[in-house]
Amino acid sequence: MLAKHSKNFSIVDSLAVGVDRIQRNFDPLRQQVEVWRSRQTTDDQAKLVIYRAFIAGDLNIPRALARDVHRNYFEPPHSDFAPRTMWSVSNAFTSALKSLDPISFFQATAKLGAFLNKVIEPIQLLVA
Repeated sequence: MLAKHSKNFSIVDSLAVGVDRIQRNFDPLRQQVEVWRSRQTTDDQAKLVIYRAFIAGDLNIPRALARDVHRNYFEPPHSDFAPRTMWSVSNAFTSALKSLDPISFFQATAKLGAFLNKVIEPIQLLVA
């Protein structure tokens, strides 16, 4: 850029504004993760979420990933994902989605949070 366009530009101020915006968006995400980690799920609830995603087609992702999601939840590859919580259901999906190409992975993970928030409350009421 020419000096006349950047005369009053401050890289430090610009970075500070950017970091502030990012940090403001972390708190809602952190709160959602804490809620999901504390929300116990039964095996039947997890199966219903997987069913809604793949069989009912509520989440537009490749059906070929259904077995991977099921395996990731019921036979978790990491001990952190072993507790039967909504967080583990989410991790089962995201672990399976990693096999997609980067653009498809981004698109699928962008839909996943909204899908899980939409389906978990009615499913908990049905199974309870």
